[in-house]
Amino acid sequence: MIKNTKNNKFLLGCISFIVFSSFIASLIQTGFNKVDIELKTLKTDNGQTLVYDLYKPKTASKENKVPFVIVVPGFQRSKEALSNIAIELSRRGLAVALIDPYAQGMSSSSTSRIAATTQGYGMFALVDYAYAGNFQFVDITKIGSTGHSMGGNAAIRGADYFGKEAIKEKRISKLHSVYVSGYILTLRDNILRDSKSNMGISYALYDEGAFRNELKGWDAGNMEIAPESLRVINNILPIDKQINKVELGKYYGDKKQSTLRVIFNEKLLHPFQPYNKEATSNQLNYFETVFGFPNSIDSNDQIWQFKELLTLLNMIVSLVMLIPLTRCFLSLNFFKTLVKNVPNPLPEQSKNGKIVFWGIFFVSAAIACLTFIPMVDLAKVLFVDAANRELTWFFPQRMNNSVMLWAALNGTVGLIIFALSYYFFGRHHGVYKSSWGLQISMSDLGKTILLGLIIFCLYYLILFLIYYFFHVDYRFWFIGVRVFQLEMLLVLLMYFPLFFIFFFSNSLRANGSMRFKNQAEWKSRLIAGLANSLGLILIIIIQYSVFAATGTVYWSSNSTDWLSVNLLFGIVPMMFILPYFNRIFFQMTGRVYLGPIITCLVFIMILSTNTVIYLPL
Repeated sequence: MIKNTKNNKFLLGCISFIVFSSFIASLIQTGFNKVDIELKTLKTDNGQTLVYDLYKPKTASKENKVPFVIVVPGFQRSKEALSNIAIELSRRGLAVALIDPYAQGMSSSSTSRIAATTQGYGMFALVDYAYAGNFQFVDITKIGSTGHSMGGNAAIRGADYFGKEAIKEKRISKLHSVYVSGYILTLRDNILRDSKSNMGISYALYDEGAFRNELKGWDAGNMEIAPESLRVINNILPIDKQINKVELGKYYGDKKQSTLRVIFNEKLLHPFQPYNKEATSNQLNYFETVFGFPNSIDSNDQIWQFKELLTLLNMIVSLVMLIPLTRCFLSLNFFKTLVKNVPNPLPEQSKNGKIVFWGIFFVSAAIACLTFIPMVDLAKVLFVDAANRELTWFFPQRMNNSVMLWAALNGTVGLIIFALSYYFFGRHHGVYKSSWGLQISMSDLGKTILLGLIIFCLYYLILFLIYYFFHVDYRFWFIGVRVFQLEMLLVLLMYFPLFFIFFFSNSLRANGSMRFKNQAEWKSRLIAGLANSLGLILIIIIQYSVFAATGTVYWSSNSTDWLSVNLLFGIVPMMFILPYFNRIFFQMTGRVYLGPIITCLVFIMILSTNTVIYLPL
């Protein structure tokens, strides 16, 4: 391992970069050492567990109590996805709890199928815990909650839940103020009537989920005239002063009476709303209005973007690090037998060969596009418990089940097309099986599997060490490489076999049918990346082209289809870079096996730790 000096320097450079950038990201996250961050666990009802990051300003104490805000991420999101809000609130002097909602991140799955209504995904329990005085530095008269999308629903439900409790007990609500981002479906009279919390509403004008709102088309997301936003305001106004158009950004009501209301309507798409300077500024202004900030900092003075940039670079560099790390092990005597000559590429494409190639290219993309939503629907039938948010040991990841079915189907179709193209065309035009890199002994196959497992373990070991020392992971917005609990290894074993069909198929096709004599390597890799991702890109193009033309997304028959398309923003980048890694590992070993083993382990763990999971643990 010490012989390849250049490679070792590259590996050391990757690790050094990750360590240094994680240190800087940690400094930003703590407001440059002005905020303490601690990973906490709260045992809640029925044996459930809520995991959260507690952001405590160092100036907060028993003698200097501060407001407390609980941040609830949206569906498919872990606590780190909204760290920007926690960073900005805490550097302004507020204490913040950034939670992993039930069934997401490191929190346990909820025992309730209606966790938002009955538990706020764990937020209700934390409000009670704080209100009971368990945080001596918290002013229990100033407890708030905020969240995006599903987390916004939790905030609405919290206002209703604690409002009803306050009415029953004839006191003020434990939940002083809420800020609701990206969710208005539950802004109904029966919910708003009992709310005893100040309330801010932020909704993206171009929210793709607006097809579920009362108005349709382009009016659905217009908070000036939306019935949902009008109810929020009119609910606290006398009948003779009620309005028929909301003045955006205007504060209605009285915070001392817990009737303060304000509506914002940023010109954004749903998934990008939390990561926008204007939207963040609106939220900061709201909490400054209802609570006041111990530290006076302008709402436009935001630093969270720099932390996002550093963790994005970490994510990129960590994946690049797989290459020199693997080369180090391949230099060891034990693994040297895995290094074979790279097989000759396919013959230079003839005119007919190009027709066949591009025909297969576009047919495969069409199949990938057309089968995704049907697999989403099939997953509801095959995995009933997960689809119904019930605890199960049988494929417990509601959203990943559909991705797994799509991957297994398209991987199988890809292998069939690969075989048919060879039988009917390739073998008659100078294509030899030896160019595919399939030949391998059982001994070398075992070593290949072992090496793949070692690389996977080391990759995540480095991540765990980074998280332990700096409390950051590798991520950008809602795409993240996270630490995980041991039970996720069981989930990985469960999902690996069917996903591997796709990853192996991709490696075989990227190296056995997309390498041609006299073709530039960059061009070959680009074509392979597009071939692997174009079908999913087409889904996004269809969804948003129709949205741009009509104001309503194409897949709008149910929430699952819309959310599944939304999920593709995180999957498409993985699909595009996958052939690049499969090609690089192929060039290292001359065989098609190591690449899909490593990438399947790493990428599936990334998917599995960034989704809802209904394990009975």
